[in-house]
Amino acid sequence: METGIVCRARAAFLPCVSSQHSTSLVSPSSISPSFSSKSLKSSSLFGESLRIMPKASVKVSKTKNSSLVTRCEIGDSLEEFLNKATPDKGLIRLMVCMGEALRTIAFKVRTASCGGTACVNSFGDEQLAVDMLADKLLFEALTFSHYCKYACSEEVPELQDMGGPAQGGFSVAFDPLDGSSIVDTNFTVGTIFGVWPGDKLTGVTGRDQVAAAMGIYGPRTTYVLALKDIPGTHEFLLLDEGKWIHVKDTTEIGEGKMFSPGNLRATFDNPDYDKLINYYVREKYTLRYTGGMVPDVNQIIVKEKGIFTNVTSPSSKAKLRLLFEVAPLGFLIEKAGGYSSDGKQSVLDKVIVNLDDRTQVAYGSKNEIIRFEETLYGSSRLKAGGVPVGAAV
Repeated sequence: METGIVCRARAAFLPCVSSQHSTSLVSPSSISPSFSSKSLKSSSLFGESLRIMPKASVKVSKTKNSSLVTRCEIGDSLEEFLNKATPDKGLIRLMVCMGEALRTIAFKVRTASCGGTACVNSFGDEQLAVDMLADKLLFEALTFSHYCKYACSEEVPELQDMGGPAQGGFSVAFDPLDGSSIVDTNFTVGTIFGVWPGDKLTGVTGRDQVAAAMGIYGPRTTYVLALKDIPGTHEFLLLDEGKWIHVKDTTEIGEGKMFSPGNLRATFDNPDYDKLINYYVREKYTLRYTGGMVPDVNQIIVKEKGIFTNVTSPSSKAKLRLLFEVAPLGFLIEKAGGYSSDGKQSVLDKVIVNLDDRTQVAYGSKNEIIRFEETLYGSSRLKAGGVPVGAAV
């Protein structure tokens, strides 16, 4: 029998919800007051609050050397997989809570009305109503996990105290609905989040993450996640009854002629990027680009080949945020056996100085990242002795 969070659906994908725990948000003066626990608790996104069952027990099989034996299998439920993958009960609970949030966001996206813009976030980006629903739902899920100390979102880019422990707890950064501008065209969109240990989201790197994941809302709804202590990036499929089932592992990104070129306007005054794009066209690469970062990066993991690029130029500055998007997706790609780069180093080695730090990026196979770095900067760190710089994820 599965343990942890159990939410039975009254309708497809819509959780049954009532609260057993009444943990309120703590917002000391050092933390931004912009996110109100009162408004969160008084206006649940699906009528009531998340229902949390007693914490999951973790069964850990060990060898004679007391090392954790990972017995994750295709066909496992999300909780079965996590219980096999890590002994950290707090991380298990947090990842399951986020899975419940993703399940409900999928329902909201499927039923979203996109007749106009609901509001504008602090960066001036247009924002549809479903963005705000997703944002509040994720904050609520992190609160009820009881293991999240601080959280920060692209829509609320200030630390929010979620009431969890600093020691043994986690801090989470997320983009609630990446690609919201293409919701109305019925393109695939998604959620991105990264999990850091303790109470810091600045002064850290992407390599410090203990987990990262994305929810993909398309013809199928999937939850793609990676944990620091086990190899591979793992895909879970949302079934009709609301259960996440493990359907795919990716441990190697091979070579293949498929490219997703973001920010093509930068080719106007970045001749090196223009040269790279012309190479892809000349060599007859297949163009697979949706305009959504989540589906474009996810296809590299699913197809196990290709490259995604988003390059800057003097007139086209970096838009992608290191904390909320680039570092978590870099973690997923590198755990899947691929590589990431800002042109000179893995994006996982970039120190997050400010919550709003931005960067250019490429994700893909080793040879494609070598080509990316050599074309833009004349050399590649991946060819130095044949060994990539930086510790393994």
